[in-house]
Amino acid sequence: MKTGYKRILIILGILVVLAAIWFFFIRKPDVPIVIQTEKPTYGYIAQSVTATGRIEPEDTVQVGTQVSGILKYLYADFNSKVKKGQLLAELDKSLLQATVDQYAGNLQNAQSQLVYAKGNFDRQSLLFKTDAISKADYDNALNTYHAAQASVNTAAAQVRSAKKNLFYADIYSPIDGVVLSRSINIGQTVAASFNTPTLFVIAKDITKMQVQANVDEADIGAVKTGNRVSFTVDAFITDQFNGTVKEVRLNPSVSSNVVTYRTIINTPNDDMKLKPGMTANIVIYTKEVNNAMLIPAKALAYTPDSALIKDYQIVGKVPHKSRKRAGAGGDATKTHAMSSRKDSSGVIRQTAYVWVLQGKKIVQTRIKTGLNDNTQVEVLSGLTVNDLVITGSIGGKLSASGGAAAGGSPFVPARRGGGGGGGRGR
Repeated sequence: MKTGYKRILIILGILVVLAAIWFFFIRKPDVPIVIQTEKPTYGYIAQSVTATGRIEPEDTVQVGTQVSGILKYLYADFNSKVKKGQLLAELDKSLLQATVDQYAGNLQNAQSQLVYAKGNFDRQSLLFKTDAISKADYDNALNTYHAAQASVNTAAAQVRSAKKNLFYADIYSPIDGVVLSRSINIGQTVAASFNTPTLFVIAKDITKMQVQANVDEADIGAVKTGNRVSFTVDAFITDQFNGTVKEVRLNPSVSSNVVTYRTIINTPNDDMKLKPGMTANIVIYTKEVNNAMLIPAKALAYTPDSALIKDYQIVGKVPHKSRKRAGAGGDATKTHAMSSRKDSSGVIRQTAYVWVLQGKKIVQTRIKTGLNDNTQVEVLSGLTVNDLVITGSIGGKLSASGGAAAGGSPFVPARRGGGGGGGRGR
């Protein structure tokens, strides 16, 4: 009997020691739940569309030549500032001048033939009036005279054409601007037989540039003429440039099954930092609101934890598990919005619900929301600047065990209640 009692006492002693070790060294005490709140603030909020594009001058002119020849003189180069009517280049005129001289000789010959034909016609006309010649001889003299007149007109037209071609050998600037490119050199042969070759490209005014942005078809519906635009370029990464949407061209561009629309953005370039061909990283502000009441977007996804019931009175309807799970996707507006409509500015007004801390009460509050940039939400009605809007909670048993509510692994199933809601909002 004594041996049996000793065994029981030993076992009880071991259990007591194990319980003491667990209680003092292994057991983690429950961490009290701390509710995170923020007051609404006033500030700026906007919805925007991002795109990439290239910077180009607003207006460019391609200068070519209508005649063929060898370039003899060159008076402009890259980046040259030119005036309207300024001589840019000159082709060899020797062959063109010879053509002018040839047609001028043909004209003189035709004029001489005209003088002879006119004199002969005058004589034949006098003889015909005295019945000294037949009607056939008179008609023959008249026809010769008319043919001589036509030959003179033809030769004169050939002279004018040759002189015009000679004039085209001098290439002038059609506008005031800057030479962006030059595609010829002295001694190079220019052939204008089938098409007009481009010799120079001149930008009209590089103090006014435009950004040609490629906007995705999913975003183009929100882009309108007059939208404010900001963009950066790699050459001046710390500088932000501003512009305005001029037009959205209806001709789509398809590349790798991606449809984009060319959007033209006007921007000033007074400091001459922007250069043609630069790549721009663009933000188009489709809707903007200044001095708007704002709350964190994660407040829309928050749902009270059942562990709060012992310390707080929850006033409101907690969403069902299925609706709660829908909110875990991060789109709090879809989870809590009951109805929506557009106001006069085109902003979608939606009905949503948030939880407000009032002492020992957690009260569900219905609000009207406007813009949502996934970080902040515009509140149109339902809250004041003194309300404590709950954005999440930390602590509780899940936090004490290293769960997701304390910022653990996202692959651990989220706890129902505040901790999970706050995490999803972020």
